[in-house]
Amino acid sequence: MVFHPAQKNSAYHSRFQTPFRRRREGKTDYYARKRLVTQHKAKYNTPKYRLVVRFTNKDIIVQIVSSQLTGDVVLTAAYSHELPRFGIKHGLTNWSAAYATGLLVARRALQKLNLDQTYQGVEEADGEFSLIEAVEDGPRPFKVSLDVGLQRTTTGAKIFGVLKGASDGGLYVPHSPKRFPGYDMESNELDADLLRNYIFGQHVAEYMEELMDDDEERYRQLFKSYIDDEIEADAIEDIYAEAHAAIREDPSFKSSAKKTKAEYAAESKKFRTPRLTLEQRKTKIQAKILEVRAEQAL
Repeated sequence: MVFHPAQKNSAYHSRFQTPFRRRREGKTDYYARKRLVTQHKAKYNTPKYRLVVRFTNKDIIVQIVSSQLTGDVVLTAAYSHELPRFGIKHGLTNWSAAYATGLLVARRALQKLNLDQTYQGVEEADGEFSLIEAVEDGPRPFKVSLDVGLQRTTTGAKIFGVLKGASDGGLYVPHSPKRFPGYDMESNELDADLLRNYIFGQHVAEYMEELMDDDEERYRQLFKSYIDDEIEADAIEDIYAEAHAAIREDPSFKSSAKKTKAEYAAESKKFRTPRLTLEQRKTKIQAKILEVRAEQAL
């Protein structure tokens, strides 16, 4: 019997839709992606940039991405695990950290495009809604569209913290204030003071003070790292304000110190079970025999 390999013909692709594997796996919303990626043919292959925001358990990933026929190309990226370099060492996945990460990617992208001096954005965050406007006799602002992936776009979601940070950082991100914390759907007004509190971590400070009064044990459990670094609720706003200033001063990427081969080898050996010699194996077996005999004697 002759073996015939399965051929992926039109019937196969019609049934399994292999180009949309990520849709079946629940990883990509192709309905949204098509509208974020497709460009008008009169634009002559001009890149269409997306502000891609993704959250993990311990990190916030923000990238500015454009799509080509060969795949996506990342212009620049920023991560919340970079924030300790600017003074934010705790709560690297909260709303305030999301804002700082968005601010970082915006300043880094504009610095790369030599637009950081032309478009400063909102230098002192006040929580007011604003969009970047083009300057006279100068280049237009750098436009990106928010790519939320499969995340829920509920009011107050952390993804809009990144959006607010990127907008205040000088990027033109078309949006409305309807999903920011403090927006009232009935009056159609934004509470700028409440949004400012989220930007500077005051919601965390208020929770710290509440736990200190009501449940001190819970407070010590949740804010152990803050206590170890002697950070009190009153100091949180200053930490974020100083971090925003430091990000604007130098948003460039700084690679961590590279380890030598010997350091990598020493690090990997910590997780390996060392090989025993013949004498060590004999001693180990003898110890087990004595242990079993002792149990049987009882």
